[in-house]
Amino acid sequence: MRSNLKLIINNPQNKIEQKQFFEKDELKIILDLYAKMVSEGSWKDYGLNISSKQVSFSVFRNAAENAIYKICKNFKPKNKNLKYLITDTNGKILKNSYELRLLLKNTSWKNFKN
Repeated sequence: MRSNLKLIINNPQNKIEQKQFFEKDELKIILDLYAKMVSEGSWKDYGLNISSKQVSFSVFRNAAENAIYKICKNFKPKNKNLKYLITDTNGKILKNSYELRLLLKNTSWKNFKN
C-alpha cells in the first residue's frame, strides 16, 4: 500500500506568531493577584480566552455565572495605553495601561462596580 501522507516541517501557514499569549512573567502577575483574591473570597474561578487580536484572563465570582472581569492583552493595540485592559462583563473598558503590573497594582478591585 502506498500512502499519500507528507511530512511538512515549518509550515508558514500554521505558524503561531510569538507573543500570542501571556508571557510567563505576565501570567505570574495575574495568577498572584488571582490567588490573593481567591484567598479573600472575592473570586472563585477563571478562564482563558484566546483570539487573533487578544488573550484574556476571565475572572468569575461563581463558576456558573458570566465573568465579572477580564484582564486582556491586545496583540496589536492602536494606542500603547490599550495594550492591557480590564473590562467588565459587557466588554466596557474599566481601566487600561501600557504595563500590566501597574494596571493591576493600581486597581482597587473592591471599588469596581460589577
